[in-house]
Amino acid sequence: MTQTTPIKSKIAASLSLIFGTALSSGVMSPATAQETEKNIEVIQVSGIRSSVQKSMGIKRDSAGVVDAISAEDIGKFPDTNLAESLQRITGISINRNNGEGNQVTARGFGPDYNMVTLNGRTMPGSALPGGGGVANSRAYDFSDLASESVRTVEVYKTGRASIATGGIGASINIKTARPFDSADNGFTASVGAKALHDTTNRVGDDVTPEVSGFINYLNDDNTFGVTFTGSFQQRDSAAQGAFVNQWRVNSFDGTVPQSPDPANSNSGEPVVLNNAPAIGQLFGIPSDLRYYMADRERDRTNAQLTIQFAPSDKMTATLDYTYSRQDLFEARAEQSIWMDDRYFAELTFDDEAVRTPVLITQERRDLLPRDLGLALQELNQVNENKSIGLNLEYLVNDDLTLFFDLHNSSAEGRPDAPYGTWTNLGLGANVVKGQGVDFRGDFPIMFVDFDDAARDNLNGNGVLDQDDVGTSILDMNFSSQDTEITQARLDGSYVMDTGSINFGIESRSMESTSLQSLTRHTMGNWGIENPGELPAGSLTPLDLVNEFDDFNTGGMFSQGFTGSVAEIGAFAAQEYGFDLVANNPFATNRTIEEDITAVYFELDLSGELNGMEYNLLTGVRYENTDVTSIANISLPSGIAWEGNNDFNVRFGSEMEDVAVKTSYDHVLPALDFDIEIVENMIARFSYSKTIARPTYERLSAASTVSPQSFPTLIGSGTTATASSGNPTLVPLESDNLDLSFEYYFEETSYVSIGFYDKRVKNFVGDEQVEENVFGLRDVTNGPRAQEALAELEARGIPVSDTSLFNMVAALENGIDYDSLTDDQFEQQFDILPNSDDPLLTFVNAKPVNNKAANIYGFEFAAQHFFGDSGFGVQANYTTVTGDIGFDNEANPLITQFALVGLSDTANLVFMYEKDALQARIAYNWRDKFLDTTSQYINEPGYTEAYSQIDLSISYDVTEDLTVAFEGINITEENIRRHGRTSAMLWNLDEYGARYALSARYTF
Repeated sequence: MTQTTPIKSKIAASLSLIFGTALSSGVMSPATAQETEKNIEVIQVSGIRSSVQKSMGIKRDSAGVVDAISAEDIGKFPDTNLAESLQRITGISINRNNGEGNQVTARGFGPDYNMVTLNGRTMPGSALPGGGGVANSRAYDFSDLASESVRTVEVYKTGRASIATGGIGASINIKTARPFDSADNGFTASVGAKALHDTTNRVGDDVTPEVSGFINYLNDDNTFGVTFTGSFQQRDSAAQGAFVNQWRVNSFDGTVPQSPDPANSNSGEPVVLNNAPAIGQLFGIPSDLRYYMADRERDRTNAQLTIQFAPSDKMTATLDYTYSRQDLFEARAEQSIWMDDRYFAELTFDDEAVRTPVLITQERRDLLPRDLGLALQELNQVNENKSIGLNLEYLVNDDLTLFFDLHNSSAEGRPDAPYGTWTNLGLGANVVKGQGVDFRGDFPIMFVDFDDAARDNLNGNGVLDQDDVGTSILDMNFSSQDTEITQARLDGSYVMDTGSINFGIESRSMESTSLQSLTRHTMGNWGIENPGELPAGSLTPLDLVNEFDDFNTGGMFSQGFTGSVAEIGAFAAQEYGFDLVANNPFATNRTIEEDITAVYFELDLSGELNGMEYNLLTGVRYENTDVTSIANISLPSGIAWEGNNDFNVRFGSEMEDVAVKTSYDHVLPALDFDIEIVENMIARFSYSKTIARPTYERLSAASTVSPQSFPTLIGSGTTATASSGNPTLVPLESDNLDLSFEYYFEETSYVSIGFYDKRVKNFVGDEQVEENVFGLRDVTNGPRAQEALAELEARGIPVSDTSLFNMVAALENGIDYDSLTDDQFEQQFDILPNSDDPLLTFVNAKPVNNKAANIYGFEFAAQHFFGDSGFGVQANYTTVTGDIGFDNEANPLITQFALVGLSDTANLVFMYEKDALQARIAYNWRDKFLDTTSQYINEPGYTEAYSQIDLSISYDVTEDLTVAFEGINITEENIRRHGRTSAMLWNLDEYGARYALSARYTF
């Protein structure tokens, strides 16, 4: 079959992809084009082979380095989650939450440095942290959007002048279904149902439903159409694991940890150190060890309505609305022991460069039993996304086409309970006489010498039960993030004989507000004073050893409890006299506004060079950004001197807005050149400059000071400390170079090799800046302090922080220095700063653009179907190398800058398609990578190498009915994170497989 269609320039195709409209090089309207296509014989290819053929076509025909995933039909995307589909693309890896892909890393650049668009429109992010805290990320969460309504996902790895800025790693465009895409007039529809079984589920439904539907109407004239897609999914799951909150890393001086007491124990008995570190060698001590059990519920609702109207041959209008919502709930139970250095009895260290005590024993010795930590926690969160847009395509004449696009998108994450997003109910039982941890295996073993008879108010029955347990604290975290983007753009394409000239102007406004507060209530005393206070039946015993199937748990102490935070919290609120509401003033109330204006110009040319066909796309984008950072805070009114080296920050009674404005601009060139050096062999060269903006917390206008940060020796000139954001930060800038060769040897087969190099500057690091904050003054170095210092010297009184404070108070209040004791001075007098005192110099930890790095690597890919056998294979491998890594042996007091997310990745997919049967098994691997440089202050976190196998099988019962079976993570792989060495466990999360049985019927 031969089909003749108007030749489109590559940028014309790109604009069509961006706006989801059919851009023709002539005057043919979408209606006329569709009518013409109906008179052409088309051989329909469906199934897996069709999908990979479409994806390969996008890769081959696009300017620059572009990869794609295509659905063979609506509702048949190759994975249940978009992020999990994207991980199959060369150079793409994903982050997982609850065993499910949610965010994307591209060529080593994490989620905050990739731009995500929906039909070419910028999408906001609202990624709330799971355990409370402030939402800071710009990253889009792919788990919010179901895959049923997605036609194609395109990954642009090289920059273009016509694409919105923000992606250094990649720009990812999600294309959804539209009515004019249909080849059939009238009504077409499909409905799907899926039964999902998550093998990890404990307390929810073992089988949860998912339903989805698609309806499309296109009139006989091809001038009006409506598409609606919708889906609803429930998922009940569980996870269990172990983690350490903090590793205290120090340089060994003969004691463990650093302590003025060489014996380092409460009874004076020396600590036994086996294989002790050398003097000066780094070693780590864990603060605690915790086991957890989490039961989770997730409801996801998606809907999209698209209306298209072509009133004439020259005009096409598209109006679409997209909605997504996730309702998240988690009930979590923890059991923990604290590693208090006063009670170390024996430590055995490993042989690593940074020594880790892999075997620890502790004793209470002469003291009564201490507490076993028991916590109940709850997540209640809603993520909601909305997007509405209008697109107009107007064919001015045979050569010029104009596009106008206007849209508004919002993303909100908010609490779903009055007691906040994340609630922590602390419980304790004073039953631990001795304890220990064995870190020698992958799974840490907790030992507890249980004793519930040493205290008079415990029942002494030798069993940990509710009668041993009492309350401690209740933390109610309120976190929310609301981000809104309004974007308007006008684009044009002027077609010439050899290509086209493309141009456009864009205005984009973004506003993101983050709120966070912590409401804490102190209740009992970790079970010392009030064991057994909870109502009968409040706690259900939980033996964690039965939950860990993948590890050797022999000897571990695993008795814990589950319970309802809402029910126990209501009891505690009544018992201790508080409201079960997260209602404290916001510690963070921050708004970041960005107003972006951009213009671009592109030249798209095609032709022959020495008989070889080539394509050239080159252009430049100019972009100006105005930034406003607003922090609503209670401004410090002064620092009160309350005695010797005791200080307290005094605040005003009202909240005030602190606003800082700044602006920057960029000129961003881009060039893509490809040439078919021999038939079906394409060589590509691309250069571009791209940017990615800092995360929101880095742009905060707020500064923080605390009483603990001030000098201990008054009058010494020692500076105080503070921390702040920096609204004047500029984006990261990357100069990107790509070289690749692609050989397309059959209609669904190719091999490719590529090299990429990204030279990035303006990475954000922390710098200690000496400056004044909030106009605060130093009461210890003003005229009053100088007068008191002179008086002490005249009297021959030794100068100390106590004597200086007392003399200032005595002189200022007209009393005799010798008439009061030190305690009386501290109890009766506070010294407040005045305008005569000098400004206080702080060492302010402030983020600054002061780092540069080079990221480079190779990409290898191959795809082939073996004749008519039905078998096919896809494979790719990506290397990612950076020139700045974390030095695990460096001083832990030094803040290090290192590139996170860098790791090699690989995919291998076997496919089979014959007649009505389709099958696919996919292997994905990601090597170990540094995921943070500040897990606890200056400590690193590494995610260990991870691999996963997924499979899918479908069978076409009839032309209209398809049944399918899917398996995700069928080998039930787990995720483990560690610190400076593999023995320094941060997290171990045990996950399971998910299986689904589905059916889809097309009308």
